[in-house]
Amino acid sequence: MNSRCTLKKNSEFRRLYAKGKTSANKYLVVYCRRSGRGVNRHGYTVSAKLGGAVVRNRVRRRLREIVRLNAQTLKSGWDIVVVARSRAVAAPYAELERAYLGACAALGLLKEDA
Repeated sequence: MNSRCTLKKNSEFRRLYAKGKTSANKYLVVYCRRSGRGVNRHGYTVSAKLGGAVVRNRVRRRLREIVRLNAQTLKSGWDIVVVARSRAVAAPYAELERAYLGACAALGLLKEDA
C-alpha cells in the first residue's frame, strides 16, 4: 500500500465522519463514502484512550494488515476510515478481521463474488 491510497488530511476524515455511511460493531466503526477514484483509500483512527503509543501503533498495524490482505474482496472507488474501539486492543487477529469484513458487508463494500 503506497501513500496515494491512504487518507491523510483532517478534512478528508471530517468529510467521511459527516457525510459517510457507518457500520459499527464491538471492535470497530467503519465509515465509507464513494470517492469517484479508481482505487480505495483507507484511513485509520486509533484514539489515545486506547493506550500508549506502542499499543496504538500495534492496533494500527493490525488494521492495516487486515485491509491489505482483504483489499481484493472490496469494490473499488471508495474512501474508507476504520476507527478502533477499546476492545480492539485485546481482540484476537481473527476477530478483528471478522469484524472488519462484517462491517464492510453491512455497508455493501464487498464484491458479489467474494
